[in-house]
Amino acid sequence: MKKGKSVKLKLFTPIKSSYGTVDSKNLKSLYINIQSWVTPKYETDNWNRVVGILSREIKHSVFNSINSEFFREQSIVDLDLRTSGISTGKKSFFNLEVNLYVKSQLDFKSKDVKESVKNIVKTIFKENISNNKYFSFSLTKKPDLNKVDWPIYLSKKP
Repeated sequence: MKKGKSVKLKLFTPIKSSYGTVDSKNLKSLYINIQSWVTPKYETDNWNRVVGILSREIKHSVFNSINSEFFREQSIVDLDLRTSGISTGKKSFFNLEVNLYVKSQLDFKSKDVKESVKNIVKTIFKENISNNKYFSFSLTKKPDLNKVDWPIYLSKKP
């Protein structure tokens, strides 16, 4: 019997976000997943440090936005952004997973749980993604056609 459930959240354009659980009948923990493609805004010597700082900032945002009525303060925040392939003009995959542990038995489908999770995602987006000084975020790996860095000639050559 399938116990796991997940719900997509369509909150912001440059990210895919969802939350779920592996056991909705005996709910002990929830996960939040945020995915995007990132492009560096400038070149730096140490991407490990930049990604480490971003990860730490996200952990602070999660800690400050957890609804302590439903969730324990302890959480696991796992940012997966491979530093070896980051370079300007090239998109890299960004995957963030946050694990939250419930204080008492909750209904996975309840509005309170959904609103608490939405609040965490909104906080992460506002504090760490929307005005990020290191990266610009986009939903797909395809080039952003709205951001043109080179001249495009639409007329035919004579």
